[in-house]
Amino acid sequence: MAPKVLVSDKLSETAVQIFRDRGVEVDYLPDLGKDKDKLLDVIGQYDGLAIRSATKVSDKVLAAATRLRVIGRAGIGVDNVDIPAASKKGVIVMNTPFGNSVTTAEHAIAMMFAVARQLPEASVSTHDGKWEKNRFMGVELFNKTLGVIGAGNIGGIVCDRALGLHMKVVAYDPFLSDERAKAMGVTKVELDELLARSDFITLHVPLTDKTRNILSRENITKTKKGVRIINCARGGLVDEAALAEALKSGHVAGAAFDVFEVEPATDSPLFHLPNVVATPHLGAATTEAQENVALQVAEQMSDYLLTGAVQNALNMPSVTAEEAAVMGPWLKLADHLGAFAGQLTDEPIKAINVLYDGTVSAMNLQALNCAAIAGILKATNPDVNLVSAPVVARERGIHISTTRQEKGGVFDGYIKLTVVTDKRDRSIAGTVFSDGKPRFIQIKGINIDAEIGSHMLYTTNEDVPGIIGTLGQTLGNAGVNIANFTLGRAKAGGDAIALLYLDERLPEAVQKQLIATGRFSQVRPLEFNVG
Repeated sequence: MAPKVLVSDKLSETAVQIFRDRGVEVDYLPDLGKDKDKLLDVIGQYDGLAIRSATKVSDKVLAAATRLRVIGRAGIGVDNVDIPAASKKGVIVMNTPFGNSVTTAEHAIAMMFAVARQLPEASVSTHDGKWEKNRFMGVELFNKTLGVIGAGNIGGIVCDRALGLHMKVVAYDPFLSDERAKAMGVTKVELDELLARSDFITLHVPLTDKTRNILSRENITKTKKGVRIINCARGGLVDEAALAEALKSGHVAGAAFDVFEVEPATDSPLFHLPNVVATPHLGAATTEAQENVALQVAEQMSDYLLTGAVQNALNMPSVTAEEAAVMGPWLKLADHLGAFAGQLTDEPIKAINVLYDGTVSAMNLQALNCAAIAGILKATNPDVNLVSAPVVARERGIHISTTRQEKGGVFDGYIKLTVVTDKRDRSIAGTVFSDGKPRFIQIKGINIDAEIGSHMLYTTNEDVPGIIGTLGQTLGNAGVNIANFTLGRAKAGGDAIALLYLDERLPEAVQKQLIATGRFSQVRPLEFNVG
């Protein structure tokens, strides 16, 4: 029986025809996604669901989807899909992460032109029959400095377009290497320098705990007087209230926003201010981009339903069914090793080296590499998945090397991950025990045996008496329970580490208390997806 796909949002006729041409039965019901009850009634008939943003795939929808094998999102954002619920259900979630890149970058450039020349206000004035030539005095982009926060896929395209306009481009991206910046033709700077130098600032980073309000009230005060700020990335990257005050005071000369902290944005501190250009999240709204992502998702879903091939999956590696049964725990381990290294690395990564020893060296190392790289990069870009991770790493100029060796230690197999930066090499190793559970077995060359939990605490210190007591007492006083406790040291009196498995996320206040004791050279809360 041919697989059957439901298209519940508006997709191009060409994309729908791809399903039919490939031998997939398809029902095109573009308004169904807006009717939750109707979707619940019919979803059990389908093997695949192709959507945009209107369809909400909740845990209730997934519970009713008794046949569903794959969800394909025509676009990058999957906020409307309950991915954890889909994973538990065994449903693959795919997106099309690169189909909107050029369109979004071009929108940022268009917004920069618009705010530089006050085009929307001038257009309204002229339509009203006014001829206010002297009112709308703009500025040139030529020879101005553009500060790009986030130099990944979209940010890189913006840099390229800006250089074509003969702008000077400075970029802030913790994972942008010197070599990659040189190849792009941009100057890599720290955030404070970018704020001080830029005539225009454009943001191209995902919204994470680290990037939320990256242009905070404090950072906006650090900007050059007369700066113009463009945000076509994510709402929440800029403190909108603080920016509104800076616009009213004249410190910021203009702003252009396509995204807002609350969407749909029916109100914002930025609304109705002079020289603020606002658009309703149009970054991907071009005919070409919509067509590209629609065709891409149809091809990807057809490939999976007919051949089992997986592309751009957010919750599944590209491995065969036979490999999956054996590799599952090792893929988890690779992800945990990457997550550990990624959460501890604050500077640009030059290289990622992965050593596979013993039994694991005979497995699908490409999939394992993807899991490790994704684990590292997800610390700063949660949109990275197992498929896009190597692409993102390559764009950032990160060199990936893999070493395969026969059994050379006490374990039947283990993985050792090393992250290389200009400042240090950071290594961590792990193995999978016979119970199928991943374990950390070495950090910084120090042998340990650590169970991996959702919430952990990593500390480093000089090997002196009282460290265990300090950790136990501080966490105990804060009501934080320790589920497991692992210690290790290089030698007596030398470097020592502790890895604590906690029952809950470590409160920031407790982290500060530990730092304030002066007994630790490093105190880092860590989070792992152990589900």
